[in-house]
Amino acid sequence: MQPNQMIEISFDEAKETIGKFLITPEGHRLEFKRVSGKMVSKALDTICAFANSEGGSLVLGVADNKQENGNIRLYGVEENPEALDELLRKISSQFMPPIPADNILLLRVACRLRDNTDGHIVVVHVLQSGKVHSVIDGNTLCRMRASNRPMTAVEITELSYRRGIRSAEAEPIFVDWSLLETPVWDEFSSARGFGRSRPLPEQMAQLGLALRVEDALRPTRAAVLLFADEPGGLLAAHGSRAEVRLMVYRGKSVEAAATPNFRKPPRVFRGPLVRLIEETVRAVLDELAQGVELENSGFKTRHRYPERVVKEAIVNAVLHRDYRLNRDILIRIFDDRLEIESPGVFPGSITPANIKTAGSNARNPLIVRTLRDFPKPPNFDLNEGVPMMFEQMDAAHLYPPQYRQNSELMSECVVVTLLNAERPSIWNEVSDWVERRGPIANADLCKISKIDTLRASKLLRIWVEQGLLEPLPGRAKRNMAYIKTGRSVEQVELLSGVLDNKLRNI
Repeated sequence: MQPNQMIEISFDEAKETIGKFLITPEGHRLEFKRVSGKMVSKALDTICAFANSEGGSLVLGVADNKQENGNIRLYGVEENPEALDELLRKISSQFMPPIPADNILLLRVACRLRDNTDGHIVVVHVLQSGKVHSVIDGNTLCRMRASNRPMTAVEITELSYRRGIRSAEAEPIFVDWSLLETPVWDEFSSARGFGRSRPLPEQMAQLGLALRVEDALRPTRAAVLLFADEPGGLLAAHGSRAEVRLMVYRGKSVEAAATPNFRKPPRVFRGPLVRLIEETVRAVLDELAQGVELENSGFKTRHRYPERVVKEAIVNAVLHRDYRLNRDILIRIFDDRLEIESPGVFPGSITPANIKTAGSNARNPLIVRTLRDFPKPPNFDLNEGVPMMFEQMDAAHLYPPQYRQNSELMSECVVVTLLNAERPSIWNEVSDWVERRGPIANADLCKISKIDTLRASKLLRIWVEQGLLEPLPGRAKRNMAYIKTGRSVEQVELLSGVLDNKLRNI
C-alpha cells in the first residue's frame, strides 16, 4: 500500500459498518466531524491526539450525534471536497516528527446521504505511535475521553519515557565507582578483553555506561543495574527499585484475608541483572517442577509450560521494565497459571494485540546490548523471543501467552500470563474469528464449531474466567458477545467484518 492511499469500501460492503457508526457515541478512540473549512485544523489536532494516545478513528462527513440522530447525520465528504483535499495533503507534512505513513489508514466508504443521494464518508484510522508528535505551529495533544487536550511539558517528558523514546537507564547516578568494581565486572571485562591499563570510568564511558557531569564521569543507571552487587539498594535513593519477588499461591486467586493464601513465604531476588535473571529463572523452574496438590482433591498436577518460554518471559520482564518506577517485578504462581508483572507499559507502538508480530522495541537498549556481551548471555537480541513463546506454547498444546497492560499512572505494568491448561482445538478458530471479524456470540461459536448452545456457553464462560475473552459492556445476557481481553471495544466493533479484513490484507 502506498503512503496514505485511500481504500475504497463499496456500499454493499459498508452497510453494516455505517449502522454501527451511527449508534456509537464519540469516545476516547472515536470522533465524528462534518467536512468544513474550519475542520482541517481540528482534524489535525485529533489525529495528533490519537497517535499520542491509544489510536482511534476520525470519521469525516458525519455530524456529531449530540446535534442530530440516525441517517440525517450523513452529510458526506462531498459537502466540502476542497477541505478534505487540504487535510489529506497536510497529514504528511504538518506533524513533528512526522507520523509514519503506516500508522494512518484512510478508508473511503460509500453510503446513502441524508438527502438520499449517493456519497461517501472517510475514516482516518490512526494507530498508536511509538513517538510523541506535535502539530507544526500548534500543540502536542493527547486524547481525554471524547476530546483533545494540549499536553504540558511535564506530560510530554513523561510520555517520552513511557514510549521508550527516553530511558531511565541512561541517566547518571551519583554512586562511588568502587561499588561497581565487582566480580561481575571482572567477568564481563575479561570476556571483552579489557585490560587494567585504563581506569574503570573511562572503560564504562567507552561502553556508553558513563556520562560526564560537571567535569567528572558518572555511572549511568544501567551501569549500576548491570555491575553493582546490590543495585536496588543504590537506586533506592533515586526513587526506583530493581528486585524480583516470587509468590506461590494456594488456589487460583489472591485471597483478601488476614492470612495470605501463600503456599510458602515469598522470596526476593537481588543482584546485578545477569545474576538476578539466573537465580530467578532457576527458582521459578524449580517451583514449577514440584507441581501442586489441588485443594480438597488429593490430586497433584504439574505445570507444563516449556522451559524456554518461562525463561524468555522472565528475561523480557527484567530487560524491558521501566527502571524509573519504584516497584518490583512480581512473579505469581497459581494452581492454574503463571503471571509475570513488569513495571511500566509497552514501549513504542507495541500493544497486547500486536505484540506477536510487532518486533523488538527495547526500552533499555544499553542494558540489552551489554548483557549480550557476557560469556553466557541471558539474551541474544535476535527479535525471535515473543514469536518463539507463541510457537512453543502452541507446540505444547497450551493456550498462547496472554498479554495485558494496566495504564493507570500509579500502577502501570505489563502482565504476561501462561495458562496451565490444554488448549482445545476449537480455540484457534475462535481466536481467528475474533481477530478478523470482531466480537463472537454464542450463535457464532455454535456455527464455526458445530457444537450445541450449552457447550458453547460453557466454553465462553471458561474463556472469560481464564482471562482470554471479556464480555462487551452494556449488553444484555441474551445478546452477549465477547472480544479478546485488552482490545478496544470501539475499534473492534467499528472496524470489524469487511473493513477489518481489508486492513489485514494490505
